[in-house]
Amino acid sequence: MRLLKAAMLAGTVAIMFAGSALAADVKIGFIVKQPEEPWFQDEWKFADIAAKEKGFTVVKIGAEDGEKVQSAIDNLGAQGVQGFIICTPDVKLGPGIVAKADANQLKVMTVDDRLVGADGSPLADVPHMGISATKIGEDVGKALAAEIKKRGWDMKSVGAIRVSYDQLPTAVDRVEGAIAMLKEAGFPAANIFDAPQAKTDTEAALNASTTVLNKHSDIKHWVAFGLNDEAVLGAIRASESVGISSDNIVGIGIGGADSAINEFKKPSATGFFGTVIISPKRHGYETAMNMYDWVANNKEPPKLTLTSGSLALRGDYEKVRKDLGIE
Repeated sequence: MRLLKAAMLAGTVAIMFAGSALAADVKIGFIVKQPEEPWFQDEWKFADIAAKEKGFTVVKIGAEDGEKVQSAIDNLGAQGVQGFIICTPDVKLGPGIVAKADANQLKVMTVDDRLVGADGSPLADVPHMGISATKIGEDVGKALAAEIKKRGWDMKSVGAIRVSYDQLPTAVDRVEGAIAMLKEAGFPAANIFDAPQAKTDTEAALNASTTVLNKHSDIKHWVAFGLNDEAVLGAIRASESVGISSDNIVGIGIGGADSAINEFKKPSATGFFGTVIISPKRHGYETAMNMYDWVANNKEPPKLTLTSGSLALRGDYEKVRKDLGIE
């Protein structure tokens, strides 16, 4: 009996060590398009937390263009990585990314931006975790409409700046979601003015918005929305440059970036009214866990997972960030 118990104990220990060895042998890649951006830094941070919990390794690589993506995938293959997560700099690189992953015998999953094929359709066979861009845009539109009504503004005399970057499908979905909710609330389509950005940063948004504001200087009250916080902050900076007071413009961004939080921390409120915070926790932690499970246990991730955001205002952003697991 004692020999049987000892054998059972030894078997249990062996299984435990085998599991540990398996976890230690798992290496996954995490490629992002803008490694210097706080969002991607946070995704990596949460991926590292997942790796620490399970005992696997995360190899993090920044790849800002198609050539660097191809090189990064080869790099991962050479390092003995079994699968990788990627936020690509260009969704149209999809077929090339899949082909390169296959050549290196790597599993691939996308995050944030979904790969598309030559015809522009999503590559549905590649597991993806993304942001429900339309839903987040709708949240922005609802919040803007509610604030217009709260302030007693006549919607027929309010202007809306659509800071746009139509090269990115996610950007289109976000702004169109906001527009749909504004229209539903009675906002006139004729009062929505397009401000196309050359890039997705604050400076480009400022330049585009300044043109709109100068062209429609007869409008007193404004709302602003766009792809991200930087787009809306650009519109707010533009309003300041042309002499519009902070009481006469309401901007709601998307992302909850440091730039948005810094705006909330200013001693006096600006026209930057709020932001829909998107948590990078699921996008880093959960995708890393999914890839680990796929490699270690052959459990493929869901083909499509969409996450949402939470509206944060100047007075409650700290609580919202805490609730989302952002420190």
